[in-house]
Amino acid sequence: MRIIVADCSAQYSGRLNASLPLAKRVLLVKADNSVLIFSELGSYKPLNWMAAPCTIRQIDPPDADDDPDTPVPERMLRVCSEKSDDVLEITLQHVYADDTYDLGEDPGLVKDGVEDHLQRYLAEQIERIGEGAKLVRREYPTAIGPVDIMAVDGEGTHVAIEIKRHGGIDGVEQLTRYCKLLNRDPLIAPVRGIFAAQTITPQARTLAHERGFECLILDYDEMKGQEDGALRLF
Repeated sequence: MRIIVADCSAQYSGRLNASLPLAKRVLLVKADNSVLIFSELGSYKPLNWMAAPCTIRQIDPPDADDDPDTPVPERMLRVCSEKSDDVLEITLQHVYADDTYDLGEDPGLVKDGVEDHLQRYLAEQIERIGEGAKLVRREYPTAIGPVDIMAVDGEGTHVAIEIKRHGGIDGVEQLTRYCKLLNRDPLIAPVRGIFAAQTITPQARTLAHERGFECLILDYDEMKGQEDGALRLF
Protein backbone atom coordinates (compact mmCIF):
# COMPACT_ATOMS: atom_id res chain seq x y z
CA MET A 1 0.00 0.00 0.00
CA ARG A 2 1.42 3.36 -1.06
CA ILE A 3 0.14 6.42 0.80
CA ILE A 4 0.80 9.87 -0.62
CA VAL A 5 -0.11 13.12 1.13
CA ALA A 6 0.11 16.02 -1.29
CA ASP A 7 -1.29 19.26 -2.62
CA CYS A 8 -2.86 17.88 -5.77
CA SER A 9 -5.42 18.34 -8.50
CA ALA A 10 -6.99 15.67 -10.68
CA GLN A 11 -8.70 15.30 -14.04
CA TYR A 12 -10.78 12.24 -14.96
CA SER A 13 -11.71 11.71 -18.61
CA GLY A 14 -13.45 8.94 -20.51
CA ARG A 15 -16.99 7.72 -19.94
CA LEU A 16 -17.40 10.74 -17.68
CA ASN A 17 -15.42 13.91 -17.13
CA ALA A 18 -14.69 15.19 -13.64
CA SER A 19 -12.07 17.40 -12.05
CA LEU A 20 -10.72 18.20 -8.60
CA PRO A 21 -9.17 21.61 -7.96
CA LEU A 22 -5.88 21.96 -6.12
CA ALA A 23 -6.10 21.01 -2.43
CA LYS A 24 -4.31 18.90 0.17
CA ARG A 25 -5.45 15.28 -0.13
CA VAL A 26 -4.48 11.67 0.56
CA LEU A 27 -3.87 9.22 -2.26
CA LEU A 28 -4.00 5.47 -1.73
CA VAL A 29 -2.28 3.32 -4.34
CA LYS A 30 -3.03 -0.37 -3.86
CA ALA A 31 -1.01 -3.38 -4.94
CA ASP A 32 -3.38 -3.95 -7.89
CA ASN A 33 -2.67 -0.34 -9.04
CA SER A 34 -6.07 0.95 -7.93
CA VAL A 35 -5.83 4.64 -7.03
CA LEU A 36 -8.19 6.42 -4.64
CA ILE A 37 -8.20 10.11 -3.72
CA PHE A 38 -9.53 11.17 -0.31
CA SER A 39 -10.13 14.48 1.44
CA GLU A 40 -10.09 15.25 5.17
CA LEU A 41 -13.88 15.54 5.44
CA GLY A 42 -16.79 13.74 3.86
CA SER A 43 -17.85 10.12 3.87
CA TYR A 44 -15.73 7.00 3.51
CA LYS A 45 -16.01 7.16 -0.28
CA PRO A 46 -13.10 8.62 -2.26
CA LEU A 47 -13.52 11.88 -4.16
CA ASN A 48 -12.28 10.16 -7.30
CA TRP A 49 -10.64 6.86 -8.15
CA MET A 50 -9.54 4.41 -10.81
CA ALA A 51 -10.23 0.76 -10.14
CA ALA A 52 -8.14 -2.18 -11.30
CA PRO A 53 -7.21 -3.42 -13.81
CA CYS A 54 -5.25 -0.31 -14.64
CA THR A 55 -1.70 0.90 -15.19
CA ILE A 56 0.14 3.74 -13.44
CA ARG A 57 2.88 5.87 -14.92
CA GLN A 58 4.73 8.43 -12.80
CA ILE A 59 5.92 11.50 -14.66
CA ASP A 60 8.65 13.73 -13.25
CA PRO A 61 8.68 17.06 -15.15
CA PRO A 62 12.17 18.24 -16.15
CA ASP A 63 11.83 21.51 -14.22
CA ALA A 64 9.92 20.01 -11.29
CA ASP A 65 9.73 21.90 -8.01
CA ASP A 66 7.83 21.42 -4.76
CA ASP A 67 6.34 24.92 -4.62
CA PRO A 68 2.54 24.64 -4.91
CA ASP A 69 2.32 28.24 -6.11
CA THR A 70 4.30 27.62 -9.28
CA PRO A 71 2.73 26.14 -12.43
CA VAL A 72 5.32 23.35 -12.63
CA PRO A 73 4.27 20.33 -10.50
CA GLU A 74 6.56 18.20 -8.41
CA ARG A 75 5.34 15.07 -10.19
CA MET A 76 2.33 13.61 -12.00
CA LEU A 77 0.54 10.27 -11.97
CA ARG A 78 -1.24 9.05 -15.09
CA VAL A 79 -3.59 6.13 -14.37
CA CYS A 80 -5.13 4.36 -17.38
CA SER A 81 -7.89 1.76 -17.31
CA GLU A 82 -7.14 -1.47 -19.15
CA LYS A 83 -10.82 -2.08 -19.98
CA SER A 84 -11.76 1.33 -21.37
CA ASP A 85 -10.36 4.67 -22.48
CA ASP A 86 -10.76 6.16 -19.00
CA VAL A 87 -7.77 8.12 -17.72
CA LEU A 88 -7.14 9.70 -14.32
CA GLU A 89 -4.38 12.33 -14.31
CA ILE A 90 -3.21 13.53 -10.91
CA THR A 91 -0.97 16.56 -10.61
CA LEU A 92 1.07 16.67 -7.41
CA GLN A 93 2.17 20.25 -6.74
CA HIS A 94 3.79 19.48 -3.40
CA VAL A 95 4.33 16.08 -1.77
CA TYR A 96 4.37 16.03 2.04
CA ALA A 97 4.75 12.26 2.41
CA ASP A 98 5.13 9.29 0.11
CA ASP A 99 5.37 5.99 1.98
CA THR A 100 4.90 2.35 1.04
CA TYR A 101 3.80 -0.38 3.44
CA ASP A 102 3.55 -4.13 3.02
CA LEU A 103 0.23 -5.04 4.63
CA GLY A 104 0.59 -8.77 3.98
CA GLU A 105 -2.29 -11.12 3.28
CA ASP A 106 -5.61 -9.99 4.74
CA PRO A 107 -7.82 -12.74 6.23
CA GLY A 108 -10.92 -10.69 5.39
CA LEU A 109 -13.73 -9.33 7.54
CA VAL A 110 -15.37 -11.78 9.89
CA LYS A 111 -18.95 -10.77 10.67
CA ASP A 112 -21.45 -12.09 13.16
CA GLY A 113 -24.79 -12.65 11.49
CA VAL A 114 -23.70 -12.93 7.87
CA GLU A 115 -25.90 -14.58 5.31
CA ASP A 116 -24.46 -18.03 5.96
CA HIS A 117 -25.48 -17.85 9.63
CA LEU A 118 -28.93 -16.55 8.75
CA GLN A 119 -29.32 -19.34 6.21
CA ARG A 120 -28.34 -22.00 8.74
CA TYR A 121 -30.64 -20.66 11.45
CA LEU A 122 -33.60 -20.38 9.07
CA ALA A 123 -32.99 -23.90 7.77
CA GLU A 124 -33.06 -25.17 11.38
CA GLN A 125 -36.15 -23.06 12.16
CA ILE A 126 -37.91 -23.48 8.82
CA GLU A 127 -41.40 -23.16 10.33
CA ARG A 128 -40.71 -19.43 10.48
CA ILE A 129 -41.96 -19.38 6.88
CA GLY A 130 -45.22 -21.02 7.96
CA GLU A 131 -46.64 -23.81 10.08
CA GLY A 132 -45.98 -27.25 8.66
CA ALA A 133 -43.06 -26.15 6.47
CA LYS A 134 -40.26 -28.63 5.88
CA LEU A 135 -36.71 -28.13 4.66
CA VAL A 136 -35.74 -29.67 1.32
CA ARG A 137 -32.11 -28.53 1.40
CA ARG A 138 -29.77 -25.55 1.72
CA GLU A 139 -27.93 -24.33 -1.37
CA TYR A 140 -30.44 -25.95 -3.72
CA PRO A 141 -28.63 -26.24 -7.08
CA THR A 142 -29.89 -24.62 -10.28
CA ALA A 143 -28.30 -23.90 -13.65
CA ILE A 144 -27.72 -20.26 -12.64
CA GLY A 145 -26.48 -20.84 -9.11
CA PRO A 146 -27.75 -22.24 -5.81
CA VAL A 147 -30.94 -21.06 -4.13
CA ASP A 148 -30.20 -20.30 -0.47
CA ILE A 149 -32.99 -22.55 0.84
CA MET A 150 -35.55 -24.77 -0.85
CA ALA A 151 -38.47 -25.80 1.33
CA VAL A 152 -42.00 -27.16 1.09
CA ASP A 153 -44.75 -25.25 2.87
CA GLY A 154 -47.64 -26.73 4.86
CA GLU A 155 -49.72 -27.10 1.68
CA GLY A 156 -47.01 -28.99 -0.18
CA THR A 157 -45.89 -26.11 -2.40
CA HIS A 158 -42.18 -25.68 -3.04
CA VAL A 159 -40.72 -22.43 -1.73
CA ALA A 160 -37.47 -20.83 -2.91
CA ILE A 161 -35.96 -18.56 -0.25
CA GLU A 162 -33.37 -15.90 -1.01
CA ILE A 163 -31.56 -14.59 2.09
CA LYS A 164 -29.73 -11.26 2.46
CA ARG A 165 -28.42 -9.32 5.41
CA HIS A 166 -29.85 -6.12 3.95
CA GLY A 167 -32.44 -6.74 1.27
CA GLY A 168 -32.37 -4.52 -1.79
CA ILE A 169 -33.77 -4.60 -5.31
CA ASP A 170 -30.86 -6.73 -6.56
CA GLY A 171 -31.85 -9.52 -4.18
CA VAL A 172 -35.43 -9.46 -5.46
CA GLU A 173 -34.18 -9.66 -9.03
CA GLN A 174 -32.01 -12.64 -8.07
CA LEU A 175 -34.99 -14.44 -6.54
CA THR A 176 -37.02 -13.64 -9.68
CA ARG A 177 -34.46 -15.40 -11.87
CA TYR A 178 -34.40 -18.45 -9.62
CA CYS A 179 -38.20 -18.78 -9.51
CA LYS A 180 -38.54 -18.29 -13.25
CA LEU A 181 -36.10 -21.14 -13.85
CA LEU A 182 -37.48 -23.44 -11.14
CA ASN A 183 -41.04 -23.07 -12.41
CA ARG A 184 -39.96 -24.66 -15.69
CA ASP A 185 -39.39 -27.92 -13.83
CA PRO A 186 -42.72 -29.86 -13.83
CA LEU A 187 -41.53 -32.01 -10.93
CA ILE A 188 -41.50 -29.10 -8.46
CA ALA A 189 -43.66 -26.37 -10.06
CA PRO A 190 -45.33 -24.26 -8.91
CA VAL A 191 -42.55 -22.67 -6.88
CA ARG A 192 -43.25 -19.51 -4.88
CA GLY A 193 -40.62 -17.15 -3.52
CA ILE A 194 -39.76 -15.67 -0.14
CA PHE A 195 -37.33 -12.77 0.18
CA ALA A 196 -35.81 -12.92 3.67
CA ALA A 197 -33.45 -10.39 5.25
CA GLN A 198 -32.64 -8.54 8.45
CA THR A 199 -33.79 -5.33 6.78
CA ILE A 200 -35.61 -4.79 3.48
CA THR A 201 -35.74 -1.45 1.70
CA PRO A 202 -39.17 -0.04 0.83
CA GLN A 203 -38.32 -0.25 -2.88
CA ALA A 204 -37.33 -3.92 -2.59
CA ARG A 205 -40.47 -4.72 -0.60
CA THR A 206 -42.67 -3.06 -3.24
CA LEU A 207 -40.95 -4.92 -6.07
CA ALA A 208 -41.15 -8.23 -4.20
CA HIS A 209 -44.88 -7.87 -3.69
CA GLU A 210 -45.35 -6.97 -7.35
CA ARG A 211 -43.51 -10.17 -8.29
CA GLY A 212 -45.75 -12.21 -5.98
CA PHE A 213 -43.06 -12.83 -3.35
CA GLU A 214 -43.48 -12.82 0.40
CA CYS A 215 -41.09 -10.71 2.49
CA LEU A 216 -39.75 -12.13 5.75
CA ILE A 217 -37.78 -10.10 8.30
CA LEU A 218 -35.15 -12.17 10.12
CA ASP A 219 -34.32 -11.20 13.70
CA TYR A 220 -30.80 -12.56 14.00
CA ASP A 221 -30.56 -12.22 17.79
CA GLU A 222 -33.86 -14.00 18.28
CA MET A 223 -32.92 -16.80 15.87
CA LYS A 224 -29.53 -17.22 17.50
CA GLY A 225 -31.10 -17.20 20.96
CA GLN A 226 -33.55 -19.90 19.98
CA GLU A 227 -30.65 -22.09 18.91
CA ASP A 228 -28.72 -21.37 22.12
CA GLY A 229 -31.80 -22.11 24.22
CA ALA A 230 -32.24 -25.46 22.52
CA LEU A 231 -28.68 -26.36 23.35
CA ARG A 232 -29.26 -25.65 27.04
CA LEU A 233 -32.28 -27.96 27.41
CA PHE A 234 -30.21 -30.97 28.47
